[in-house]
Amino acid sequence: MLCEKCGKNHATTHIKTVIGGVVHEKNLCGYCAASEGYNSIGHNSLTEMLSSVFGDVLASSKNAAATRCSCCGATFSDIAETGKVGCSECYTTFYSELLPYLKRVHGSTKHAGKVPNKAPLIVKPREETVEDLRLRLSELVSSEMFEEAAIVRDKIKKLEGKGNE
Repeated sequence: MLCEKCGKNHATTHIKTVIGGVVHEKNLCGYCAASEGYNSIGHNSLTEMLSSVFGDVLASSKNAAATRCSCCGATFSDIAETGKVGCSECYTTFYSELLPYLKRVHGSTKHAGKVPNKAPLIVKPREETVEDLRLRLSELVSSEMFEEAAIVRDKIKKLEGKGNE
């Protein structure tokens, strides 16, 4: 495949961008890619990527008094620079600082885990959610099973009460 810009050299850099849900592709040779600013990945790219995830944490954490982990001695700026938490105690020490970033990176702060393929089949009861209970409640009401519907209604109220606390 030839470079889309110069049309002479072999395309070695392939760039995909998504803008407004539309995928745009560029196939460029090394020279044209460099001239457009697509240089090779530098040695600091991981740090730059993590700083984009952590925002401007480094600047704000250097100005603040540095709290250190009582177990490993790491500061939050150390964690932000390396992208690695020093020990399990760091999660407790820097809980309020780490929480928004864990939610942004992982989508949740609750670990769901995986079941290994070779593990014996153990069926864990699934946690009942308010949405599941509401669906069950509507089914019970439509089938006129009002006693069971009242029990499900009480479970919904109990779960909603936990969410408000």
